[in-house]
Amino acid sequence: MTETIKIISPIDGSVYAERPLASGAEISAAVTRAKAARLGWGELTIAERGKIVSHFVDALLGMNDEIVPELAWQMGRPIRFGGEKRGVEERARYMIDLAAEALAPAEKTGKEGFTRYITREPLGTVMVIAPWNYPFLTAVNSIIPGLMAGNAIILKHASQTLLAGERFAAAARQAGLPEGLFQNLVLGHADTEKLIASGQIDHINFTGSVEGGRRIEQAAAGTFATLGLELGGKDPAYVREDANVANAVENLVDGSFFNSGQSCCGVERIYVHASIHDDFVARFIDNAKGWTLGNPLDADTIVGPMARGSFADHVRQQTEEAVRGGATRHLNSKHALDKPGSPYLAPEVLTGVNHQMSVMREESFGPVVGIMKVADDAEAVTLMNDSPYGLTASIWTQDLDTAAKLGAKIETGTVFANRCDYLDPALVWTGVKDTGKGGGLSEIGYANLSQPKSFHLKRV
Repeated sequence: MTETIKIISPIDGSVYAERPLASGAEISAAVTRAKAARLGWGELTIAERGKIVSHFVDALLGMNDEIVPELAWQMGRPIRFGGEKRGVEERARYMIDLAAEALAPAEKTGKEGFTRYITREPLGTVMVIAPWNYPFLTAVNSIIPGLMAGNAIILKHASQTLLAGERFAAAARQAGLPEGLFQNLVLGHADTEKLIASGQIDHINFTGSVEGGRRIEQAAAGTFATLGLELGGKDPAYVREDANVANAVENLVDGSFFNSGQSCCGVERIYVHASIHDDFVARFIDNAKGWTLGNPLDADTIVGPMARGSFADHVRQQTEEAVRGGATRHLNSKHALDKPGSPYLAPEVLTGVNHQMSVMREESFGPVVGIMKVADDAEAVTLMNDSPYGLTASIWTQDLDTAAKLGAKIETGTVFANRCDYLDPALVWTGVKDTGKGGGLSEIGYANLSQPKSFHLKRV
């Protein structure tokens, strides 16, 4: 009997879709097709690749009306937000336009009688292991520059969002990508690790948990495949005494609760200068009350269910532990669907928290945020760094010079000032500590998806 993967919808617990796992023969055939396809693809000019990849993006964007309700059924995001179309287009178009510059040969002058330059060559076959929380945005980060750099792509999507992988595959067919250049495989953990360990994959880009990243590293050991790992996060924000409080509140509520808090760079802890703490908290709570929980298929719903009931229970446990330790919960939202075991979880704001509580130390990945009072910049930076993670951090102030100086002291991959929860494709997306290694997007993303090759030519 063929083993399958079922998508259990967080909306009502039903089986939304079911797909068979790829067999060993199918996996082997996919690898063979990828190797064959990438040879001809690598011989095309960047402009030629860009034309085809642009059609790929067009085809994917053209499916958005169908994708939006699929996302609601698969992982719970409300339809009112329109899916991920805008971000996908921004990142994809930028990386296509950047390719010629980022992949151009770097000439080295100043040595008479020699022609010297460095080119960027394709790595080969790139495996993208994508997560469920932003199933299109996260995958695009590697798929588009990976193709533009001349690689073949094998996509393994999260079991919760398998239909996203099918949408990418359909777009590839519509755009006329060479057969085998982009392939979507339905894989379990064991087959994924086996494929990585086979030595037939040249680069793996994984977005997921810290434990998942460790398993990827272990599977790749000895193969010399390169890795890009974006793992856990506990992103902090610091609101200084000179901050525009109204702007900080509006953006930090959104950064904390959008996508039910299931965002890689979502805000999970906020530190506020003592002089404005009470005012900030009062305004934050008032704003957060508008983030109401409901069915994601309802156009009025702002917060949908989390992807799984177990994820919501983790957040419930963190919140209850904090309250037992002396924290105060301010929203106490009551909703018929919000109960133990249910993926429906209303947002919550906690004060009176400290760093002995897991809600301020361990990843929540849900709609809860703790707010702490701090005395000054030094205390804020110390607390922001008191974490095993480091993806993004935001500073809210009208003094950008100070923001930059503080940002230099914060252990993180990206420093924001007066914004949060955003990925700029012109800047490298990277993390430190347990958040991972490598970097995507920008010219650095291209460097990580290609292999340098030196030419040292002497005239005689």
